[in-house]
Amino acid sequence: MYARSVSIRLKSGSVAEFTRTMNDEVIPSLRKQKGFLDEIVFTVPGGTEAVGISLWDDKESAEAYKRDSYPEVQKTLARVLEGTPAVLTYEVTNSTFHKIAGHAAA
Repeated sequence: MYARSVSIRLKSGSVAEFTRTMNDEVIPSLRKQKGFLDEIVFTVPGGTEAVGISLWDDKESAEAYKRDSYPEVQKTLARVLEGTPAVLTYEVTNSTFHKIAGHAAA
């Protein structure tokens, strides 16, 4: 399993609009992506920070999303963003939700 973490700086007062946009536009788009498993979004209530973590079945699916669809997602969210989101990628080594046990790195 593979994860993409997107750290976002939101415009002041835009948490509600950000949440609506994620629910109405971004998450439905993610669900159509090959290999997409889950999206978890955290926001600071009334604040200007958010983090989205998407889970993918493999690195190739996450990379295809990054290349083919993520630029459109950024455009969709542009009205609530301050600056450019920071994206980090990870291999998932533990998850109680997805019942993944850690393994030693090679």
